[in-house]
Amino acid sequence: MSWEDSSVDASTAVIAFAIATALSGIGYGLYLGLWVFKREAGNAEMQRIAQAIQEGAAAYLNRQYRAIGLVAVGLFTILWVAGIWSEYFGLLTAVGFFVGAAASATAGYVGMYIAVRANVRTAQAAHMGLNSALTVAFRGGAVTGLLLIGLGLLSLAGFYAVATALAGPDKGIHALLSLGFGGSLISVFARVGGGI
Repeated sequence: MSWEDSSVDASTAVIAFAIATALSGIGYGLYLGLWVFKREAGNAEMQRIAQAIQEGAAAYLNRQYRAIGLVAVGLFTILWVAGIWSEYFGLLTAVGFFVGAAASATAGYVGMYIAVRANVRTAQAAHMGLNSALTVAFRGGAVTGLLLIGLGLLSLAGFYAVATALAGPDKGIHALLSLGFGGSLISVFARVGGGI
């Protein structure tokens, strides 16, 4: 076995470990999300107020993502067409940008979805004591964190594996940079827009 063969095996093992870790984080995040949703959502008045907050947050995020989507489509096209002039741009780079943007947008949307639903359950749990409320709030927040990290790691490891298989390590790394750019673009727009 040559050094290059062992390097490929190690790289494959690291990618597999990263994907397994990401899936574990996403799975545990989903488990915690289900746990939060099983908590009591309060009385009718609390639920009415929570419903209004949920509808407002969803409308805001949908509008914001439509605007961000237009910018993302434009940048996707520019990255793809730039492949005419540079070997480090093109379809693979544009797809990396899209994967990063999609993972970031998904994490943001799911995080908002969970947060606005965990709020009313935290308020209801506060009737039973501080520990109950903190447990619901902590687990509700952990869902967002676990999904964000899990989706980020999954998209990073998965896209790296595909990109290097299709184009080799050098171009795969350059395409991977565009994945980070896509994820950062969405999160910066969401933050500048007054993210929830």
